[in-house]
Amino acid sequence: MRELKEEQAKEPLEQRLAELNPQAEDDARDTDDASDALEQIVRIFAEQDERDDPVQADPDEPDAKPISERTRKAIKEVLKGLHAADIAYVLEALPQDDRLAVWNLTKGDQDGDVLVEVNEGVREALIEAMDREELVDAVETLDTDEIADLVEDLPADVVAEVQEGLSHEERAQLRAAMSYPEDSVGARMDFEMLSIREEVSVGIVMRFLRRFEALPNHTDQVFVVDRQGRLLGALPLSRIVTHSPEEKVSDLMRTDLLKLNPLDKAVEAAQAFERYDLVSAPVIDEAERLIGRLTVNEVVDVIRESSEAGALANAGLDDDQDIFGGVWETAKSRWLWLGVNLCTAFFASRVITAFDGTISKVVALAALMPVVAGMAGNSGNQTLTLLVRSLAMGQVTDSNKVDLIKKEVSVSVINGLLWGVISGLCAWGLYFNDPQGKMLGLVMFLAMLLNIVVGAIVGMFVPLGLKALGRDPALGGSVLLTFMTDSGGFMIFLGLATIFFA
Repeated sequence: MRELKEEQAKEPLEQRLAELNPQAEDDARDTDDASDALEQIVRIFAEQDERDDPVQADPDEPDAKPISERTRKAIKEVLKGLHAADIAYVLEALPQDDRLAVWNLTKGDQDGDVLVEVNEGVREALIEAMDREELVDAVETLDTDEIADLVEDLPADVVAEVQEGLSHEERAQLRAAMSYPEDSVGARMDFEMLSIREEVSVGIVMRFLRRFEALPNHTDQVFVVDRQGRLLGALPLSRIVTHSPEEKVSDLMRTDLLKLNPLDKAVEAAQAFERYDLVSAPVIDEAERLIGRLTVNEVVDVIRESSEAGALANAGLDDDQDIFGGVWETAKSRWLWLGVNLCTAFFASRVITAFDGTISKVVALAALMPVVAGMAGNSGNQTLTLLVRSLAMGQVTDSNKVDLIKKEVSVSVINGLLWGVISGLCAWGLYFNDPQGKMLGLVMFLAMLLNIVVGAIVGMFVPLGLKALGRDPALGGSVLLTFMTDSGGFMIFLGLATIFFA
């Protein structure tokens, strides 16, 4: 009986919450929609090629793949009802001619949302495939913060025409969003939010909220401001629906809020969202006036983009590249780090050449060199990955940097001793019948110990050095680490061999 009463008491609350934020149900979608749609579209294109249906090229899109009427209808059916983010996923995963053919079939009310969702490389190609009128129509459907995300990729005349259609307040918001650095909270904040005064009652707030057909996305609280627009606190929706309509906002509002400045780093704000399990947070100016809010959907994007950028930067790649971009442009984008890698490889080869005499005396050294360099590289990569992640999370500071270095060096010494002994014994066992086998085992032990320590030190100082220079700590980290561990490893190993076998 008690469970039944609890369920009956719970139901009205859920209904009231749904009334306050009806789009919450709409936001819940099957995460497999995009993958399923991509598979279906790829299969549709393949079936067209097998059937050899009569196809018709689009005169306005000569680069798009010609498709038959049957294929056109099938693709439209797949795309019907698909969310803009899912369409963006499909477009990013298709070759360029297939992508443009699909894009021609998606143009409509979702154009602007899709342009916001796709990565920069794909966005440029899609914008080039649209005429001026289509671009204006697409961008005009977006909020000002979303328009700001597209401004750099849009033609100047399109931006000017879109601005003319905005209200005075929206133009001011757009200028504000465009004025903030790309990696700041200001560039990510949402201007669509709800605010109330502290002297009103919960009942008045309820009537105020019911005036809207739908609340702004990710609305979990209503901000409380004074007559000058200064932030005083926030009233969670949960308190609105669980308290008496006669109670005052001032008695129920929360004042222990995370307040963000528009110039704060978006990555640092994302870390705070993760730490405190936030859905939204107010953004205030220097006078503590409420100017916007940061929401969890933007934070998720920041975390994802930061993670992807770090992984790609580690290999010297651009995170905004189109995987089906032009061959020539893609090749050029990779030249820098391939050139650096080539130079470092030649340097390593010169190190080996400098010890030709030692290698000719003890041929086994040539077989053992890759083992030493590989272990040093693995040790360095472990430290490098840890440091890059910790720097991204803001966990490495000037006060704890020395302690972290000491800890990593100590770990590398322990690992060096352990694996040095193991590798030394293995070398001795492999060349047991060789008169120089014992000495070779000793050289292997010392070289492994020193190289693992060197790899860890390099793995620490590469990201720390890049950070001190104001660069991305992950930028080309693996390339620089490989250079140091290979060249340094060969030099230490062959240098020790020269000393012991002289």
